[in-house]
Amino acid sequence: KMAEKQEEPSNTQNGEPDNAEEGEGKKKKKVKREDLPPFEIVTGERLPAIFFKFQFRNVEYSSGRNKTFLCYVLETQGKESTTSRGYLEDEHAASHAEIAFFNTILPKCESSLRYNITWYVSSSPCVTCADRISETLRKNKNLRLTIMVGRLFMWEEPEMQAALKKMKSAGCKLRIMKPQDFEYVWQNFVEQEEGEEAKAFVPWEDIQENFQYYEEKLAEIL
Repeated sequence: KMAEKQEEPSNTQNGEPDNAEEGEGKKKKKVKREDLPPFEIVTGERLPAIFFKFQFRNVEYSSGRNKTFLCYVLETQGKESTTSRGYLEDEHAASHAEIAFFNTILPKCESSLRYNITWYVSSSPCVTCADRISETLRKNKNLRLTIMVGRLFMWEEPEMQAALKKMKSAGCKLRIMKPQDFEYVWQNFVEQEEGEEAKAFVPWEDIQENFQYYEEKLAEIL
């Protein structure tokens, strides 16, 4: 009985009408991806569970976690509203995932449309990305951006704190991911083993304390 219940949501997610064409495009992209040089931006619909468990873990010391994973939900409101979702990951040698989002997923904002964007990111943006986000939001008043972050990146640095404040004043909503948000990402953006029933999200031991720790720090900064 449990299995039946859990399978339903995953079918309805894939049943979004605007995803039909996307599926086709994705297949083509996958073929191309192999011959790309290293340090490319990787995009897709769902990320492997092992990446999620390591990269999104809201620990204080993030050694080895030097990639940014960005899961996004992009709602475009116009005559017809559409929603698209997916994820980007980066290698720090190239463009970061936040900038890649504006370069590849949303290269131009049409002034006649409204964009509501939610990002679920493994860690908060670096200074350069934060500045680019602030600049993009200032230029495009029809863009709303909420960033849910697993942990704060180099938050003790004064220039980082200033960059986060700048994002806030540009209208960006910055939030620390609660345990429920991690669960949302797990259900909506993480690959589930084919043929198996969807595995439930298992919160790690210190997920709640770490969330509270970062939430306090963010409140102090902003």
